[in-house]
Amino acid sequence: QKTTCMESAMALPLQVCAQLCRRPCYCPWVPPRCPRGSPLVLDGCGCCKICARRLGEPCDFLHVCDQSQGLVCDYSAAPAGTGATCNFEESEEGCEVNGRVYRDGEVFQPSCKLQCYCLDGGFTCIPLCQEDVRLPTPDCPYPRRIEVPGKCCPEWICEARDQHLLRDAGAALGAASPLLPYPCQEWATEWSACSATCGMGFSTRISNQNRYCRLETQRRLCMARPCPALPAASPA
Repeated sequence: QKTTCMESAMALPLQVCAQLCRRPCYCPWVPPRCPRGSPLVLDGCGCCKICARRLGEPCDFLHVCDQSQGLVCDYSAAPAGTGATCNFEESEEGCEVNGRVYRDGEVFQPSCKLQCYCLDGGFTCIPLCQEDVRLPTPDCPYPRRIEVPGKCCPEWICEARDQHLLRDAGAALGAASPLLPYPCQEWATEWSACSATCGMGFSTRISNQNRYCRLETQRRLCMARPCPALPAASPA
């Protein structure tokens, strides 16, 4: 009993603890039936089993919160010890993104294109939009990836030939392509591994970073490492 009261000294005076925790304990024979998600725990006196209070539910010295969920009885808005509610315990662990703090283990979306996971003060994100590549085909010779109003992820469209010619004419004049119905957004895949394990080789990527903003396969020279020198031929 003494330890329990000491633990709650910040919430209630020791005299109140002594008044609430009477001995011997008088508990009902049948433990209460708890709602789903609320385990049976000992009350604040360590005497009888009660249903743990959940997030946002009222709590006090006797009616404790579910500590297995990281909840504590928050008296910050109740200096007199009344009106407290179960809340997450404040911790230094968390992630701050765009001015908002997320709890450790929380999954959040800073934008419609990303889903992130907070862990140990940092966060990792995965893209929610597909980064697929659409190459030119006979039925769609001029595919373009554009932002669609009202939609989060960009989509591929098949550009009409007359629009494509207008874009080519604007690029040939060296202008900023004012005739285009939409701006050209540069896009490219990562460079592939070098084709040769030693000596000179080449790597490839798919990109629209060219004067026509058209998807194409680009190549560049690469060398992972020099090849070892061949042993000298022995005399006959």
